Amino acid sequence: MPVFAVLAVVVMTLLNILGSQAVARAQTVVVIVVLGILTVFAVTTLANIDLDLLAFSGYPPLQDIVSSVALTFFAFLGFGVITFTAKDLRDPGRELPWAIYLALGIATVIYVAVSLGVFGTLTVDEVIDSGGTALAVAAEPVLGRAGSWLMTVTALSATAGATNAGLYPAAGLCEEMAAEGQFPPALGGTWRGRVPAGLLLTAAIAIVLAAGFDLTAIASIGSAIALCVFAMIAVAHLRVRDETGASAWLLVLAVLSTVIVLATFALTTLVDEPRRP
Repeated sequence: MPVFAVLAVVVMTLLNILGSQAVARAQTVVVIVVLGILTVFAVTTLANIDLDLLAFSGYPPLQDIVSSVALTFFAFLGFGVITFTAKDLRDPGRELPWAIYLALGIATVIYVAVSLGVFGTLTVDEVIDSGGTALAVAAEPVLGRAGSWLMTVTALSATAGATNAGLYPAAGLCEEMAAEGQFPPALGGTWRGRVPAGLLLTAAIAIVLAAGFDLTAIASIGSAIALCVFAMIAVAHLRVRDETGASAWLLVLAVLSTVIVLATFALTTLVDEPRRP
């Protein structure tokens, strides 16, 4: 998997260099593949679901459930990148809200259906023992070996899509930060007049992380950092809510939710996990 992650970074970097149209086409293919396979998985597993496995008595402690939200939040980070496409849209005021609502709705339905399919097929202990292959294990009773192959394709496609979600905003973000004086001016420039320096730096860091660190650890650290960042963004938004028209109670709810999840995640993962064999 680390080898593919590095390859995904290289390929997606090249696509970002080619331009937003190339990125859009590649991401569309990735989304169709992932949603298509997960829909097949959800339908087949839900059709053979064992409702007894979904009994509340088999649930893990509430603390573990809240902690798992951190990783779920990490999986939803890509939706924040949607806003960076505004400059490439013909009517961002109309298209951007619809894109966000539609994407969140579809992803939420798929996520819930897949989760019910997995935990309605496997016990909690089996899911934990399976680790990152839980979807493949849950698919085998109905789809056989084809299920494992399909889940592998899904994992690889999702990795490519997530990589692209991190690389796409890098160029514009670094350019803006450099213009504000928060990044060195060099990060706002280009290499050979075409390749954004911010994109190259982000890709280089991603390659080092993918090749030199455990991907599970990267996801855990990324989740903690993302929660911190979004909590600070929500706090900052509270200060300018009169300018944006945002709802104060919704922003306060966002701050409280992220802080509670982050604290629980830190307690259960960053403290307890190293003690486990």
